[in-house]
Amino acid sequence: MNNPLETTFFDKAVKFATEAHSGTERRGKGYPYIIHPMEAASIVATITNDQEMLAAAILHDTVEDTDVTIEQIREQFGDRVAELVQHETAPMDESLTWRERKAIQVKQLCDAPYDSKVVALGDKLSNMRGIALDYRQVGDEVWSLFHAPNGKPDVEWYYRSLADAMAVLSETLPYQEFVRLLEKVFG
Repeated sequence: MNNPLETTFFDKAVKFATEAHSGTERRGKGYPYIIHPMEAASIVATITNDQEMLAAAILHDTVEDTDVTIEQIREQFGDRVAELVQHETAPMDESLTWRERKAIQVKQLCDAPYDSKVVALGDKLSNMRGIALDYRQVGDEVWSLFHAPNGKPDVEWYYRSLADAMAVLSETLPYQEFVRLLEKVFG
């Protein structure tokens, strides 16, 4: 008889993230924000069944986009999950320009361990899927959704930099999809 998969830890993360993002919408999409972290976790699940990595994927935006702190993540889910989430969290320093914040985030990802890159890939591929869909539907209007001062060139620089930072994952199907979508959107 097969033992059922133990998901208590991941289930706790799903509940925590769902409550943290409750009542928020994915930027201009008209659907609950939690759909994005769920997609990120499903992408990570194609690479690993590590429950802490899956939890980090579902929690990846809680510190950046809600009132949740990294200390709360550490208390609830431990040091490893907190570290994985921290690697995915953009700098909060409002004195920095968009490009400076993104450059710090890319550097952070370049220096991050393999597991953090896997979690980041879940997030970034989910984002890239959304960008590709929006681009197909509305064309260049999609760039107005970003805070990037130069629109498409800035967004392209950022996503190509992310691809370089995650290149160690090039043998995975999600990374290959990410690169295909980059080419489809940016040429």
